[in-house]
Amino acid sequence: MMAEPPLSCDCFVSLPPGSRDDHVIFGKNSDRPRDEVQEVVFYPAAAHPPGSSVECTYIQIPQAEHTHAVVLSRPAWLWGAEMGANDQGVCVGNEAVWTPVQLYIYIYIYIYIEVPAPGQRWREAQEPFSYPTPTCWWTRTEAWVLETAGRLWVAQKVTAGVKNISNQLTIGTEISAEHPELRSVARSQGWWDGEGEFNFSQVFSPENPPARMELAKQRYRGGTALMKQHDGSVTAEVMMSILRDKPSGICMDSGGFCTTGSMVSVLPRDPGLPCIHFFTATPDPSRSIFKPFVFSERIGPMQRVASPQYGPDDPARRQPRFQSQVDRRHDLYKAHQGALSNMDGLAVYEILRDLESQCLVDILAMLSGELPGEELGDLFFDCVDAEIKFYQ
Repeated sequence: MMAEPPLSCDCFVSLPPGSRDDHVIFGKNSDRPRDEVQEVVFYPAAAHPPGSSVECTYIQIPQAEHTHAVVLSRPAWLWGAEMGANDQGVCVGNEAVWTPVQLYIYIYIYIYIEVPAPGQRWREAQEPFSYPTPTCWWTRTEAWVLETAGRLWVAQKVTAGVKNISNQLTIGTEISAEHPELRSVARSQGWWDGEGEFNFSQVFSPENPPARMELAKQRYRGGTALMKQHDGSVTAEVMMSILRDKPSGICMDSGGFCTTGSMVSVLPRDPGLPCIHFFTATPDPSRSIFKPFVFSERIGPMQRVASPQYGPDDPARRQPRFQSQVDRRHDLYKAHQGALSNMDGLAVYEILRDLESQCLVDILAMLSGELPGEELGDLFFDCVDAEIKFYQ
């Protein structure tokens, strides 16, 4: 029997005037199988020999001669990631959707995501399952939503206000760019008669959507309501509160799927100010702490939030794949898991939330020029160490 297909993922973005300050604010909840560990990893910028390749989960692809530094939140068994950012001020997150067209190719966005093709796995298990994957990019000045149906795609540029997506096609007639064969394929398949304005979401949404897609509509409406409620006042703290919202279903903590990792990014419009990326590296943002990450030359090893490595013996790499499982929990995940199993852990969590709030105050003061930012490179590691000590 096939495992339950993915139910969720929610991405949000606010651009001025939706943001309170002159910042672009990005947020994403990654909703995955409950027992899947999500790690946070850093890769420095690098130069690669011409003609070299990079080993992904299933195949090799050509390597770019130069890669930017990146920080990623990803399922620990994957090469690709659910969300992340590079040192050039670009953030990205992905979603699952269902359309009449299946995804027959890999989509690789180096350092960002890896989408499974039919017969391959989106989770660390033996059951194959695949789905088209919209992707959202955010920079200091604009956001792009890319939605796919098989090899076909459309993109929408967002330059102001608020936007959110939740496991369904959202691009209608406001198309900024598209695959050159998009409309001809739609006509040849009888999905569009060629008359009137072309609406991508209407043409490519399934006639009989699965129940999980109907649930996604509820989350989308809930997310839209929350974004509209805060339109004009969105900050990192507001975005975190949205990702922690359970009544809307955005924060999932029951059933076979839950929110296994969360990310919030602050991208100032001023290029002289650093971008701040917050990661939980633990499940359920309503009971997790967001830790701030800033690109710098002083970034050290990420062992405490990176999962153990099993090399060629990793069940995700050894042929035949997925015949066994290994413990992928990193230090922070173990400490968080142990603490929240008792009431003392919940008390510690309340203390950590107060520290998170103070950290947000200090970071905003730094971005406004009230505090120096020289020590930001160590902040993520200091916060992770402090959280582990509190749990112990």
